[in-house]
Amino acid sequence: MSSALFPFSAVVGQDDLRLALLLNAVSPAVGGVLVRGEKGTAKSTAVRALSAVLPEVDVVPGCRFSCAPAAPDPACPDGPHEPGPGTARPARMVELPVGASEDRLVGALDIERALADGVKAFEPGLLAAAHRGILYVDEVNLLHDHLVDSLLDAAAMGSCHIEREGVSVRHAARFLLVGTMNPEEGELRPQLLDRFGLTVEVAASREPEQRVEVVRRRLAYEDDPAAFAARWAGDEAAVRAGVAAARALLPKVRLGDDALLMIAAVCAGFEVDGMRADIVMARTAAALAAWAGRTAVLKEDVRQAALLALPHRRRRNPFDAPGLDEALLDRILDGFPDDEPEPDPDPEPDPQPDPGPGDDGPDGGGPDGGGPDGGGVPPQGGGPEAAPEQPADPSAGPEAPEAPDGPASPSPASAPAAEQAPVRAAEPFRTRMFSVPGLGEGAAGRRSRARTAHGRTTGAQRPAGRLTKLHLAATLQAAAPHQKARGRSGRGLVVRKDDLRQATREGREGNLVLFAVDASGSMAARQRMGAVKGAVLSLLLDAYQQRDKVGLVTFRGAAAELALPPTSSVDAAAVRLEQLPTGGRTPLAAGLLKAREVLRVERLRDPSRRPLLVVVTDGRATSAGAHGGDAREVAARSARLLAADGVASIVVDCEAGPVRLGLAGALAADLGGPAVTLDGLRADALAGLVKDVRTSVATASPHTHRRAA
Repeated sequence: MSSALFPFSAVVGQDDLRLALLLNAVSPAVGGVLVRGEKGTAKSTAVRALSAVLPEVDVVPGCRFSCAPAAPDPACPDGPHEPGPGTARPARMVELPVGASEDRLVGALDIERALADGVKAFEPGLLAAAHRGILYVDEVNLLHDHLVDSLLDAAAMGSCHIEREGVSVRHAARFLLVGTMNPEEGELRPQLLDRFGLTVEVAASREPEQRVEVVRRRLAYEDDPAAFAARWAGDEAAVRAGVAAARALLPKVRLGDDALLMIAAVCAGFEVDGMRADIVMARTAAALAAWAGRTAVLKEDVRQAALLALPHRRRRNPFDAPGLDEALLDRILDGFPDDEPEPDPDPEPDPQPDPGPGDDGPDGGGPDGGGPDGGGVPPQGGGPEAAPEQPADPSAGPEAPEAPDGPASPSPASAPAAEQAPVRAAEPFRTRMFSVPGLGEGAAGRRSRARTAHGRTTGAQRPAGRLTKLHLAATLQAAAPHQKARGRSGRGLVVRKDDLRQATREGREGNLVLFAVDASGSMAARQRMGAVKGAVLSLLLDAYQQRDKVGLVTFRGAAAELALPPTSSVDAAAVRLEQLPTGGRTPLAAGLLKAREVLRVERLRDPSRRPLLVVVTDGRATSAGAHGGDAREVAARSARLLAADGVASIVVDCEAGPVRLGLAGALAADLGGPAVTLDGLRADALAGLVKDVRTSVATASPHTHRRAA
């Protein structure tokens, strides 16, 4: 089967996505694209197809770092380069796997040759391969923190700098950064989010005709990729020519004071942090004008630039829905005079030819002959006419049923008499830091101590595989006793592979934070439940910052349920929490046993990720469920089972009123963890809470200590 890519111009719909990608192709200084959306929406297909419509690049023959013949990098490791003609090659699309090592990203030094022979033997990484091309990160929100750090450095400086044990290499690394992600799997680190110039939300079309066209083209492509690509070759050439023409026109585009004032007013009106948004909007508006074949930036360019550049910069926390208030945007722009008419009698020229295969069999241009619904390139102009607003996604989340000013009272038809409607959570606050005792080996994060590839050096060992972090002192100590036997002469040190020592490091890991929330009638007082939800929301925000996975178990009535399986998407947990109804009896034992079962399954899936169980309850137990017997005694036995499993636990005591029974404290003792009041969760209360957590769990659960060791 041919390896031909799915043609960029054959992608059906997704106008904003294709426009954002093309604007970056016209002006790489825009800063890349972040594509957010549900699975199966052609995100990866469109990104991978972009490389085929980029103009070719001239490179110095034989240079591994893609130096331009007209202006070679003076610090290129393969240089210096002699003046001469270059070699044209297609622009590269380099994909960064989520699980890649740091050496694979930035390149690797041969430490053994560097120490023994003094030779800078450097193997370029993906950043070098992506120079003057595209660096694509699928599932960018799952990228490990140490790779994000390297990516941020390269994106900010336009170069990659490797410095290890006195050996230094630097090379240029300027690339178009494109990332795709499914928000259900977790949000993106804020520092990396801001590095993307534009963001696009994509969703599958709800129009049957467009969905039919998607299926038709995909099946035709899979039947014969080469023939399908040949049918769209004319459209691909037209897009490639359009990008080249817009690049040539871009230096002539005038970004006048009026346009700059509009951009500044929009960014100030939306209270965007920093100045990067203003700069990105200015570059995007200029690229839109060039793509439309104009040399003047119009109000419609500024509006479209705002829709692409600002939504991801408006989020203050992971629970804020991305997006932009278009009514506010229009009010801001209405304060500026309208653009003067263009002298051209045809204000919206479309120099690109209609799609060639528009009427050519089942793979033709679709219902509109290659327009936005037919899969052709977005119409030039880039304004609202070129990228019409997408209809709201009916599956986008809880915003549709959410009441505007508070929780609605349940109607008799919508809720049982014993059940109260969901209440809004109180305002979240900064919580105390909780951690799991011992030393883990889980995924990189910020919560608990762990052996990691990055962090504080604590010792040395022989490398199990490829050497990545050399412990120089330990290596020299291992090699020193053998110098005479190895016939050393002169000042050089004779180092062999067996002498190399890998540094062992201690950093922080992310944990699985599983919430077990009591939603029974005893918790159902509206003001009280709002405070409880606010506390859990605060802990969820902390879990997001610590790079944890989260899960949500709720219990009320006669049983417990897994409201949210463990996920990296804390905003999904927040949505489930907001929708949580209350009422009924308190099956505390069922909630604890459900949590135990969830943790057992997760331990099989990811044995290195250690759990932290957070039980949110007033400690009452009024239902033993299917187990029978005294409800409180059954709950106590269930808690002791969790403690025996070595699960670190915390009980958030929600008991209120002048008379307190202390039931949550007794539950915490059975779990082997501390009990913390709602007020005690706050960062400015109960100094030394982390110490209490570690001491309590280590004392009451020696099994945890053995597992950590």
